[in-house]
Amino acid sequence: MSRTPRPLLTLLLAAVPLAVVTVGVAPAASGAPRERAKVPVAEGTGGAVATVDADATRVGIGVLRAGGNAVDAAVASAAALGVTEPYSAGVGGGGFLVYYEAATGQVHTIDGRETAPQAMRADSFVEGGAAIPFGEAVSSGLSVGVPGTPETWDVALERWGTLDLAQALRPASRLARSGFRVDQTFRDQTAANAARFDDFTSTAELFLPGGRPHPVGSWFRNRDLADTYDLMGREGVAVLYSGEVGDDVVATVQDPPVADDVTRTVRPGLMTTADLAAYTAPLRQPTAVGYRGLDVYGMAPPSSGGSTVGEALNILEALPATTSRAQVEHHYLEASALAFADRNRYVGDADAVDVPLAELLSDGFAAERACLVRPDQALAKPLAPGVPDGSYGGCDDTGAVGLAQAPGQSTTHLTTADADGNVVAYTLTIEQTGGAGIVVPGRGFLLNNELTDFNFTDTQGGADPNLPGPGKRPRSSMAPTIVLADGEPLLALGSPGGATIITTVLQTLVNRVDLGMSLPEALAAPRASQRNSAAVQAEPGFDRTGLQERGHAFTTTAEIGAATGVELLPDGRLQAVAEPTRRGGGSAMVVTASP
Repeated sequence: MSRTPRPLLTLLLAAVPLAVVTVGVAPAASGAPRERAKVPVAEGTGGAVATVDADATRVGIGVLRAGGNAVDAAVASAAALGVTEPYSAGVGGGGFLVYYEAATGQVHTIDGRETAPQAMRADSFVEGGAAIPFGEAVSSGLSVGVPGTPETWDVALERWGTLDLAQALRPASRLARSGFRVDQTFRDQTAANAARFDDFTSTAELFLPGGRPHPVGSWFRNRDLADTYDLMGREGVAVLYSGEVGDDVVATVQDPPVADDVTRTVRPGLMTTADLAAYTAPLRQPTAVGYRGLDVYGMAPPSSGGSTVGEALNILEALPATTSRAQVEHHYLEASALAFADRNRYVGDADAVDVPLAELLSDGFAAERACLVRPDQALAKPLAPGVPDGSYGGCDDTGAVGLAQAPGQSTTHLTTADADGNVVAYTLTIEQTGGAGIVVPGRGFLLNNELTDFNFTDTQGGADPNLPGPGKRPRSSMAPTIVLADGEPLLALGSPGGATIITTVLQTLVNRVDLGMSLPEALAAPRASQRNSAAVQAEPGFDRTGLQERGHAFTTTAEIGAATGVELLPDGRLQAVAEPTRRGGGSAMVVTASP
C-alpha cells in the first residue's frame, strides 16, 4: 500500500488527539477534568481496538475513523502507550507484532526484540565467578539492549500501513504534550520503583517531582517525549539508530546519570553507536499449529511464545477429549509444564543457536510428551525436557529433573482490527516495570532492561540456548497470537506478564475453545499458571476443586496478566475485549458500536 500522505486523512488525524485530550481536559461542572470510564467489551463494525489504556484505545479508534487501517492504529496506539504506560512500553524497548493481511490471507510477523551489544559475552553478567545480583543488573546500563520498537513501527508502516511515521506519531505527541490523568495503577507503579528512580537524576525529574510520585488525579505531561516523537516524525527512526537521539541513548547507557547520593552499584553498559546502526527488525515466519480445526499463529524465536503455546496445544490435542472442567484444566496444567520444560532447554535466538522448532511443534513429539500425562495424577515437577529428534515412540524418560521458569515482569499488549479484515496482535515491553529505571535525559523515555532476560550463567551444562552473546536477542515469552477458522480471522489476543504471558494466552484459548466460554468470559476468568514448577501459581478466584485431588499444589498471587483481544463474530461484527479489572482494567472500543 502507498504511504503517500492523503490530505483528507492528514486533516482528520490532526483532530484525533484533540478529541483525546478534550476527553480528559474539558472541565466538569465542579471545575475538575472529565474522564471517560474504561469499557472492557465493545461490539460493532468498522474496526476495533483493545489496549490497557483508554487514551491509547481512543487514539487507535481515531486513526481507524480517519481512514487508517489496523497497522496504522496499532502503531499509533503503541506510541500512545509509550506516553500513558511508560513503565511497560516505549521508544526505549522492543516487542513482537503479528499481522493478518486480509488481501493475501497471510500471517506476517515482525521481530522487534532488542539485541545485545557486540561487546557482550556469555559471562558479561558474571563477576568474580558469580552472577551479578539480579537487582543490580536490572538498574544499570549493562541490562540495556538496542531498542527495537521504533524500527518495528517503521517496518510495519512501510510494508502494510497507509500512514507515514509522522502521521502515526502525531496523536501520541499531542497526548504527551497535553497530558493525561494519573490513575492508581500509574501511581502505584511509580511508588514501587521510587527508590531506584530516585537514583537517576533524569528519572527522578520526570517521575518524582519534589521527590514523590505524582498523586492520583494529577495531570502528567511529558514534553520531552512529545519532542522526541516530533523529531522522529520529521527525520524518521534514523534519528535513533544513527542520529542525535541514538547518541544520547548510548551516552546514557555508557554513563548512567546517577544521583550524588547513590549507594547501589550502577554498572555502565556496553552499547555503542555502531550497535544502534546495525539494528534490524526482521520479518520471521510465524509459528503455526492446528488445534480443534483452527489454525493458531504465533511468534517464532527469539520469542518462546509461539513455540510453547503451540507445543502445549499439540499436547492437549493428543490427549483424550473431555468435557469435565477439572479434567480440561488438569490437561492444560500438565501440557503447559511439559512445554515449558522443552522451552527452557531448547529455545533461544535461532540466529545464534540451533532451535529445533519444527520438531518442537511436530505432532509426533507432542504425542510422545502427551503419553506422560496421567488422567488422575499430576506429574512431579519440575519435569525433564523431551528429546525432539524426529524419532518418536514410547513415553520419554522422566528420571532427570528439568528447570522451573521464574516469573517475568511488565509488558503491554494491544489488538486492532479494521473494516477490511486486517488484524494486528502486538506485544511490546521494556521488561521490568520501569525497565532499567533510567530515563534518557531530555528525551522523555525509559531504557529497557531486556538483557536480563538472558540466563546469567549456564543452566544446561554447556547447552544453554539463552546465554548472552554479541548481537544476540534474549529469549522472550511474548506471545501475540492470531487464530484463523477456515482461513479467516477468528480471534487475536495477547498479554503482558513475563513468562505468565504464555500461560495466559494458552489458558484463554483453552477457555474459549475447549470450555466454550465467550472471549470476554475466557479473558476475565481466574487464571492459573504452571511453568514447570512444583506449585501452580493461581489467582484467588481460580477453582482448585478436582485439581488438588489430582496432586496439583498451589500458591496464590493477586493477578496474572492483563490481556486484550478481538474476535470476529459470526454475524460479521467485531468484539473488542480488554481486562475488566486486572492492572486497573483495560479499554475496548469499536468504530461504530452496535445499538
